[in-house]
Amino acid sequence: MCHASTPSTRTSSGSAARPTSSKVPSTVIAEALALSGNQGRRILRLYHLYRLVIGLALVLLISSNLDDQLLDLANDKLFRYGSWLYLGLNCVVAVLVRRPQHLLQVFSLALVDVTLLSGLFYAAGGTPSGIGNLLIVAVAIANILLRGRIGLLIAAVAAIGLIYLTFYLSLSNPAATAQYVQAGALGALCFAAALFVQGLTRRLHVSESLAEQRAADVANLEALNAQILQRMRTGILVMDAQHRVLLANQGTLSLLGRTELAGKILDPLCPELVKRLQQWLHNPTLRPASLQAFPDGPVLQPSFVTLQRGEQRHTLVFLDDISQIAQQAQQLKLASLGRLTAGIAHEIRNPLGAISHAAQLLQESEALEGPDQRLAQIIQDHSRRMNLVIENVLQLSRRRQAEPQLLDLKYWLHRFASEFRSSTTANQLLHLETTGSTIQTRMDPHQLTQVLTNLVQNGLRYSALQHRQGQVWLKLFRDQDSDLPVLEVLDNGLGVPPEQLQHIFEPFYTTETKGTGLGLYISRELCESNQARLDYKTREVGGSCFRITFAHPRKLS
Repeated sequence: MCHASTPSTRTSSGSAARPTSSKVPSTVIAEALALSGNQGRRILRLYHLYRLVIGLALVLLISSNLDDQLLDLANDKLFRYGSWLYLGLNCVVAVLVRRPQHLLQVFSLALVDVTLLSGLFYAAGGTPSGIGNLLIVAVAIANILLRGRIGLLIAAVAAIGLIYLTFYLSLSNPAATAQYVQAGALGALCFAAALFVQGLTRRLHVSESLAEQRAADVANLEALNAQILQRMRTGILVMDAQHRVLLANQGTLSLLGRTELAGKILDPLCPELVKRLQQWLHNPTLRPASLQAFPDGPVLQPSFVTLQRGEQRHTLVFLDDISQIAQQAQQLKLASLGRLTAGIAHEIRNPLGAISHAAQLLQESEALEGPDQRLAQIIQDHSRRMNLVIENVLQLSRRRQAEPQLLDLKYWLHRFASEFRSSTTANQLLHLETTGSTIQTRMDPHQLTQVLTNLVQNGLRYSALQHRQGQVWLKLFRDQDSDLPVLEVLDNGLGVPPEQLQHIFEPFYTTETKGTGLGLYISRELCESNQARLDYKTREVGGSCFRITFAHPRKLS
């Protein structure tokens, strides 16, 4: 990067040094060592300090009259005035030129410094004074701030001043003719110092640019890694030996149902996870058991890795949501079961129909006594139950693809409630409450009818077990946080015990002797096929609440 721009910037520097141009081109500014940066300002401050120290030393030298003893002055008065001028001018420059914005300011400063030192070199008697060495230092510092030809120009001015003033000094002092070799050597050292410092500065600048680039790359990678870490669905958690959370990504917060974990002790927040960690520490070869951080939360599979950093031991925890995996496995199992049932359905239903028909004929027999009539009725009931199980499983295998339609839920629910009430008995009541204006969603109306019919019938049945009348409430509203349509199906029955909550949507799970355990599972599957969500919510006043959260009509494709 730096080398590629060097040729063009050097050409600009050469044009800037021509006396016919009073303005420095913008490309010449690139020759300076980042004057607006911290490093350039630091070097400039050191340059100011160096010149002030030299000026102060010269003034102390002439004030103590040591100049007469140490120096063979060619012009004592000129040296004294020049020393005071050098100190005073550098004081003014140090105050005014703190943050130069253009290269011309630095070039002028270096040129004036070399010119004043050349004058002091002449006044002090030439090379024996040692001021020529100060010129070499001034050229070296100037070439740190200036590069290319403009830096060599400062070295040329210093070398010319040394040789020319030595020649001029030899005119008035014949003994100074022996100083030509020393003056030429000092001039050569000015060029050598300029070239050496420029080469060293160029390398330092390349190294600095490379370091800045690497630092920027590392910062970008850290930001990218942090963003990837936060967007990962897998929960990533880092704990110290005291179970204090050092790092937790967004996936961990979602899976554990927390808003903040960093800096907190994990034991009271998620004791089950700490328990799995302790078990893993005792036997790392065993796979930790799955856990559920909070009720209705996802089933998590933890895995642990030890991080050793010196004497500190940290633990890296991965949390994977296996609910979807279990659901997919369950769907594969049910699909296989559906295909198996479809293949043998006629083999089961034919003898089942014969059994049911024989039981019906047996019940019609006049010679059948009361206990035998009861046995025949049991055969009939269980035959119907077996047929219902076969129908439900066949429905899973033959379930058609959802065909969502734009529905006005308020209008649709009023029609559904009217049709449902027409088939209920006197001790069954269905209430409907709607709020707000028109609420729309996209869903298959036939599948929504099937879901609501199942939920309402379950609610009426469980409500009737506790009260004389079975009652169910349908409440339609729009969620304030997500702005999505929500329908709640509530009853005043016993509700679902806490230990059964994680199983109620599993297929074939039932607490009744007459149930098949497929109703809630099919209802949730139908909702998910329409991008809706069916959940169970516990009611504080008792009873059950099944909530359907519908998709936005514009977000469903």
